[in-house]
Amino acid sequence: MFIQNCQDILNKYGTSLALGVETTLIVSLTGTFFGLILGLLVGGFRAAKLDYTAGPVAVFFKKLFNALANIYITIFRGTPMMVQAVFIYYALLNIVHWTTLTAAIFVISINTGAYMSEIIRSGIQAVDVGQTEAARSLGMSNADTMFGVVLPQAIRNAFPAIGNELIVNIKDSSVLMIISITELMFQAKSIAGSTFHFTETYFIEAVIYLILTSIASLILNAIERNMRKTKKVSFQLPMSDTDPKSIGYTMLERDKK
Repeated sequence: MFIQNCQDILNKYGTSLALGVETTLIVSLTGTFFGLILGLLVGGFRAAKLDYTAGPVAVFFKKLFNALANIYITIFRGTPMMVQAVFIYYALLNIVHWTTLTAAIFVISINTGAYMSEIIRSGIQAVDVGQTEAARSLGMSNADTMFGVVLPQAIRNAFPAIGNELIVNIKDSSVLMIISITELMFQAKSIAGSTFHFTETYFIEAVIYLILTSIASLILNAIERNMRKTKKVSFQLPMSDTDPKSIGYTMLERDKK
């Protein structure tokens, strides 16, 4: 009976479930992308340090930015995304007149950005400080050092955590049904209410979520393995020692398999 009910639900409501999957993927993928961009900006500026030539105005704005960033991160990491979705959607509805899909992407983006900023900040701090010192000794500016030397290494180090945020967003997008977006959870709830087969419907939903997150994990793991196996010929910034071999550019050793 259980299997037969599952088959009946898939046959009759398969299109609705497919629409829910499509909306879930759009919201989670888009929200993760914009969240990563926001995290790069916030985390990058938080981790950036002013040099000794910085004036009082630059120091003031750096402190102001750090204070605002800390408030933003504390609020969005310390409150449930369901509460954020309801508050933001209805608070801005009469101002921007947005759709539930746009609101859902916005909510996931700023929520993910709070987590991504901490991931990026920790990734930047994990990069050897000698890389920054060597770049500055070559005359590179703070911006050139951050975006050309430090940030690429930080993203590579933090990639597993960044990928994990995508998987989390695929699952956590289910709470956005609270603002009536037609994602997978919303569709499953509607089907269960129509058929009264709650166990079968939510079992199918759970299997779909498991499939989505498993596929995402396989793709992310493949990308991570490829990043490890990539053989690049790059250059290493000279370190501050007296060894003549450290002067000028030297070729990096190829990554070990």
